[in-house]
Amino acid sequence: MKTLLIQQATLVDPQSPHHLQTSDIYIENGKIAAIGQLSDHSADQVLSLENCHVSPGWMDPLVTFGAPGYEERETLANGIQTALRSGFTSIGLQPVSDPVIDHRAAVGHLSQETQNQTLEVLPLGSLSRGQKGEQLAALYEMFEVGAVGFTDVKKSIANPNLLKIALQYCRNFDGLVFSHPQDTHLSANGVMHEGETSTNLGLVGIPSVAETAQIARDIALLEYTGGRLHIPFVSSAESLELIQKAKEKGLHITCSVGLAHLWFCDEDLHDFDSNFKISPPLRSASDREALRQGLISGVIDCVSAMHEPINIENKAVEFEHALEGSIGLEAMFGILTQLFPLEKCLQFLCRGRKIYGLENPSIVEGVSANLTLFDPDYTWKLSTSDLFSTSKNCVFVDQPMRGRVYGVFNQNTLIQNFE
Repeated sequence: MKTLLIQQATLVDPQSPHHLQTSDIYIENGKIAAIGQLSDHSADQVLSLENCHVSPGWMDPLVTFGAPGYEERETLANGIQTALRSGFTSIGLQPVSDPVIDHRAAVGHLSQETQNQTLEVLPLGSLSRGQKGEQLAALYEMFEVGAVGFTDVKKSIANPNLLKIALQYCRNFDGLVFSHPQDTHLSANGVMHEGETSTNLGLVGIPSVAETAQIARDIALLEYTGGRLHIPFVSSAESLELIQKAKEKGLHITCSVGLAHLWFCDEDLHDFDSNFKISPPLRSASDREALRQGLISGVIDCVSAMHEPINIENKAVEFEHALEGSIGLEAMFGILTQLFPLEKCLQFLCRGRKIYGLENPSIVEGVSANLTLFDPDYTWKLSTSDLFSTSKNCVFVDQPMRGRVYGVFNQNTLIQNFE
């Protein structure tokens, strides 16, 4: 696209001198050429949208698709379109695949396959070979071809020595190590949070100590080795206390929270809906409130939709036997705006870049346009027909939404949800 004019949009970007101003944005050859009252500018395409707001493009640091190996859940192409239509211009892509992404060629192929996309795809590599937790994968080789971090994705690192070696080794190139916060011995065969609700439903529970014991161990190892550690999807108040103290000591530790953990709690699981089966599990209402406050205070560094497509054959079974996971990209903005002020929401939607050491884009003249367009006030209810994802395992279906995404502009390409 050569030129695009976005008319009378409210810019929401504290880094920009045009923050909270209603202005036109003129884009030429992918760069922001002018911002202001630009009625004298003509363009190849003109956008004039009701209550249009524009922010820097959003980022989800931990997204799962299905390729290669699980294309029936979500192809890479459809997953990319889902993220773009949901307002995201960048994602961290978790290595859930068959074969496992644990070597240079696999990461290099993924980077090459996504390099010309409108969506910036940041690949993560596996921490251990085959994600078996026995030997480290080729971490530096994957880093050289674009891996931004290393994770075995929902598989806890049972061997503390493996985590110790990983943290020490990654210090050589400032690599980021992920550790899933769940002790498998303490979680045993649990399928939801251990509490009154699990007792009433007759389901085996997972106590909060399964999370805190693992995090306490990981923090002790981090203090011993140095390096950078990320704890994905913390779910309990006690976990935040541990992480806060670690940060106060100056340890390089970050953490994220899942969207579902901010909106639901274990009490919402009352009819054995397998979409509520996620890992870590939904915890108590008091934990949920602590997570919300932790995101505001900055103890929690970023939020993720925990987007994880699961095909119906693995969800339409008894709760105990269903696979864990829910999609959430399409619901991310509509849920966050009900929990936090708009400017806070947009901060959270960009903070994921920080854990990978990336700068946030800004809305200023002379830079490449990386934008999300939205109406923050539109109210609606999410239905299955609104889901662009191939898999429909969405815990947010039938939930009220506030705010709709008009589209994104990135890499000189406009992706829109409107005619």
